[in-house]
Amino acid sequence: MAADFSAGFPLSDTHSITGDDMAAPILDPNAPAFTRRYMNLADPRLGAKALFASDEFFAPKERMLDPEPAVFIPGKYDDHGKWMDGWETRRKRTTGHDFCVVRLARPGVVYGVDLDTSHFTGNFPPAASIDACVSDADTPPDDAVWETLVPATTLAGNQHHYVDVSNPRAYTHLRVNLYPDGGLARLRVYGQPQRDWSRAARGELVDLAAIENGAYLVAANNEHFGPASRMLMPGRGANMGDGWETRRRREPGNDWAIVALARPGVIRRVEVDTAHFKGNFPDRCSLQAARVAGGTDASLVTQAMFWPMLLGEQPLGMDSVHTFETQLAALGPVSHVRLNIHPDGGVSRLRLWGELA
Repeated sequence: MAADFSAGFPLSDTHSITGDDMAAPILDPNAPAFTRRYMNLADPRLGAKALFASDEFFAPKERMLDPEPAVFIPGKYDDHGKWMDGWETRRKRTTGHDFCVVRLARPGVVYGVDLDTSHFTGNFPPAASIDACVSDADTPPDDAVWETLVPATTLAGNQHHYVDVSNPRAYTHLRVNLYPDGGLARLRVYGQPQRDWSRAARGELVDLAAIENGAYLVAANNEHFGPASRMLMPGRGANMGDGWETRRRREPGNDWAIVALARPGVIRRVEVDTAHFKGNFPDRCSLQAARVAGGTDASLVTQAMFWPMLLGEQPLGMDSVHTFETQLAALGPVSHVRLNIHPDGGVSRLRLWGELA
């Protein structure tokens, strides 16, 4: 059965990052671009849920989806043995393998995954794979059709294993397979949510920069303290780390981020939120925008310098939502925007409310 997406609701090489003191993947300069560009469809804060596991004797399946990086606590034990921050099954003494079914936060197209074995050294799975299906049900039925999303991939201990995915289909559920058993610290599923836009009312204002609607980060010149994709997340930022923050600029110019809108539209209202940024908010901001008909994401970096101005430079203050409406230029429908912050600093959220073209 085809899933109802209206609720908003071949593979390349695997890249491994190791180290006892690993950075969070989204801040790791060696991590693939998909970790910074797309949302984590397996984020429980957005509605993802680990539904069922064949075994979770040593550590529950829910820990595998924890949005925070995995930690190791020496000397911490529970009734089942050493406490581990992830999903860990018992040692298998029969044939077969362990698995866990996960409902994604939104139906979406997956562009990459991170199979993270951080802190699992003598108890990691030698290999893992991921299957995917489409289902309207909260839990897929027994006759659900599962397709291979990530084929069996060799794993090592205490590493991030980044796997690119090139499959254009949107899925609702994943099945993570461990061969034959062991522990997985974190599962990250980076992708683009799919929404049924035919149900949007004419003239309705939609946040075209919302990551849950399908917007994504094309590029940013600097993400030293926080990835620019966090500006597109729902809700207000939880703290100063929940936003885009650049390093201190010691040379002329300004920092910028390019966003591909969820759909082309006419932007009617802009909100720039500097929540929690008090001594490090940008002095000013501006927006450029255009309707892009061709090219690649990489080619937009150069083109964006010459896009017309949607919002001229506006002063910003600390820890506030700044709303702009009358200041917006009449550019008509646009598909991409470039947010300029002068000269540097942090922005928690960017909202671009507009009518669909």
